[in-house]
Parts: sequence; structure tokens; C-alpha cells
Amino acid sequence: MKHAFAALSVVLLLSGCTATTGPDISYGYSPNMQPIPGSITYGGQPRTKLKKAPVGSIVPHQFIDSYGRKVYETYIIEPDRSLRLTSRRWAPDFLGFDD
Repeated sequence: MKHAFAALSVVLLLSGCTATTGPDISYGYSPNMQPIPGSITYGGQPRTKLKKAPVGSIVPHQFIDSYGRKVYETYIIEPDRSLRLTSRRWAPDFLGFDD
């Protein structure tokens, strides 16, 4: 009985360790990555279409976020000429101001 209770306790503790949905602050790729203020696609797709760039082209973008950190994003041009956000990373903060 003690072993069954211990096993059940471990299972319950580990079940709380599952991933949750929420704001995407991951580095790199995430299938549900959402644009943040400063992203090209924040507030919708850009009004101008990228007509000369081939489909599948990579579009890099960098900006400073609301916390003063440099953000690097990568987009890919889709067949309908829209942009798909594929990766995001922040420049490391060597001064220790970043949480």
C-alpha cells in the first residue's frame, strides 16, 4: 500500500509538469509563435505584398522590444505572398538587466 501511494504521489506531481499554453517567449521555433509589438506582422500582415521575392524566401527582421532588448525574427514568404513568423530570439544581455 505504501508503494502504491508513493507511485500515485509521483504521478500526480509529474502531471503538473506538462506544458501550458500562454504567451510565447520561447527562443527559436514554435508552431504557435505569435507576433509581438515591433514584429512585421504585429496587427496583421503588411499592406504591401512582396511581389519580387520568391516564395520560400527568408526575410530577417530586427527591432528593439518594449524592454529595450534587441529581437531577431525570421519570416518565410508563403505562396499567397504573406509572411509566416518562423523564429525569434533575443540578443543576450551581458549587463544583467534581463530577467
